[in-house]
Amino acid sequence: MSQILIVEDDTTFAQIIEGFLTKNNYAVATAVDLSEAFKLVDKQAYELLLIDYRLPDGTGLDLLKYVRDKGINVPIIIMTSFNDVRTAVKSIQLGAFDYITKPINPDELLMVVKGLLNKKETLTTEDKDFIKGKSDVADRLYGHIDLVAQTDMSVIIQGESGTGKEFAARTLHLQSKRKNKPFIAIDCGALSKDLAASELFGHIKGAFTGAVNDKKGQFEMANGGTLFLDEIGNLSYEVQIKLLRALQERIIQPIGSNKQINIDVRIIVATNDELNNTMKTGEFREDLYHRLNEFKIIIPPLRERGNDLELFIDHFIALANKELDRNVKEIATDAKALLLKYDWPGNLRELRNVIKRMVLLSPDGLATLDSLPEEMTLAVDQIQSPNSSDLKAINEMNEKNLIIETLTKVRYNKSQAAKLLNIDRKTLYSKMERYGID
Repeated sequence: MSQILIVEDDTTFAQIIEGFLTKNNYAVATAVDLSEAFKLVDKQAYELLLIDYRLPDGTGLDLLKYVRDKGINVPIIIMTSFNDVRTAVKSIQLGAFDYITKPINPDELLMVVKGLLNKKETLTTEDKDFIKGKSDVADRLYGHIDLVAQTDMSVIIQGESGTGKEFAARTLHLQSKRKNKPFIAIDCGALSKDLAASELFGHIKGAFTGAVNDKKGQFEMANGGTLFLDEIGNLSYEVQIKLLRALQERIIQPIGSNKQINIDVRIIVATNDELNNTMKTGEFREDLYHRLNEFKIIIPPLRERGNDLELFIDHFIALANKELDRNVKEIATDAKALLLKYDWPGNLRELRNVIKRMVLLSPDGLATLDSLPEEMTLAVDQIQSPNSSDLKAINEMNEKNLIIETLTKVRYNKSQAAKLLNIDRKTLYSKMERYGID
């Protein structure tokens, strides 16, 4: 029986969700705030965390960071109100697996929970069910992939969260001369600072507290094949030094060992951030960047994919029909218009989830506006509401979005955010209060 932790300060709502999940054969524990949640995750191993975004003593992102820093790669769902959905989408960049909006539809919740707890199966079908698109942008993207795939060049794949960076990396591997060797993907955002070096390079028994056996690192496991490092910018400076040495000398040294191991691995890395910016702040080594950047592939966001959007919508409907035993054949005009107007900050990942939810809530074969999340309508209305000649309103909206993006990028470290925004902390706090940013 899978163990699930619900972190929600609304005890009545938490009890409803707990009862529903218990009836569906899950073992459920609850916490009302961060401090209680910290104690529970330290004491008990859970297979899924369901976390409210707004909590009395912080936000769900605080628990997300705490769990990831401890090296726990458990699936996490962020629960959010309509007004917080943009931040919830951004939380995926920090290591959340999904988000769900309140009021929560029980069938939707069950679908998301089952999907994440069957994650291994889901990941294998995701690549198989992916489509490339037919736009000029897609042709250019896959032209670059075809060009570099046959080489051993290190590649940086840059793109927003949810654009399909891992799929692009797998495509590079499958089209390369290493295709019959391992492809190993590592989410650097889910590695704690203490365990990252061990995960990559391995360790010997007794190298540190808790090292009860020898362990092979992922470099050694991927030998002869491809190692994909997602969110490379999250690696600590010390691990960056070890990585640079491994790339330059083609050797690794497990922690605590005097033995050096020769490796033959192609490196592909991904980032949703421009590494040039983190080099300027000294967080990412310039020599490592240039060693990795033998070829760069930029994956465009969904909003820049033109007619590919309609192609993806049809494709994801077909997949959801098959998975959920539905037969959605038509989308109402107003619902289709909303799907095409929305700017999809979570890109293909968000689109797939929204379409799956839409199909789930459309048992009669017609998808109506009611089957789409309300925050999509609110987001489109917000974009369209400022008068195009109202320069002040437009500037304020842009400023608010920039502040939210910067805070998310630095995991709500306000000192660092103020530095990147080139303002002092007092001004940042003032603007956050003005725009209602928590």
